[in-house]
Amino acid sequence: LEVLDQEGIPYRLLPHDEPAFTVDAAVRQRGVAKEEMVKSILLRDRDGRYVIACVTGDARVDPRRVREALTGEWRRLQFASPDEILAVTGSPMGAVAPVGLSQGVPVLFDEAIAACAKVNISSGDPWAGVELDAQELIRVAGARMAPIAQQPDGEPSVRSG
Repeated sequence: LEVLDQEGIPYRLLPHDEPAFTVDAAVRQRGVAKEEMVKSILLRDRDGRYVIACVTGDARVDPRRVREALTGEWRRLQFASPDEILAVTGSPMGAVAPVGLSQGVPVLFDEAIAACAKVNISSGDPWAGVELDAQELIRVAGARMAPIAQQPDGEPSVRSG
C-alpha cells in the first residue's frame, strides 16, 4: 500500500473476515471474479536467483515458459519454499504482492493480466486484498509481459502467428 500511495495510484482495500492464503479463499472473502485475481508466484533457479511470475486466478504458471521469457542464463526453475517466499518478499506464501519487491527480482506478468480492466492482488497481508487498475499495476510492478500461463489442458500457452 505504501508503494501505491507513493505512486499516487488509486486502489480499493478489501479487508477479509479471516486470513486468505489461496485464490479461492480470497475470491470468497472479497466477492470478486477469479479471473480478476492476480497470483504472484516466486520461482527460484538452480543458481539461487528469484523471479515473480504472475497469472490470473484461474490460470497456472508454467515455469518452462517463465524461463524462456527471462533474459540471460536462467537454469531450471522451481517453486520457492514458504521460508524462501517470506525471506525474499517479506510476505507469507499466499499473500505475496507483485509490487515493492527487491530491485534484483524480475517480475513477469502473463499477457492475460493486461486484458483485465481491474485486478485484485494480495496486499502482503493475508487479512486484506487490493483492487486497482490493471495497467497501473503493470506499470508500478515494473512487469514485463509474456505468455507464461498454462492452457487449461495443461499445455503451455502458445502465441499464434
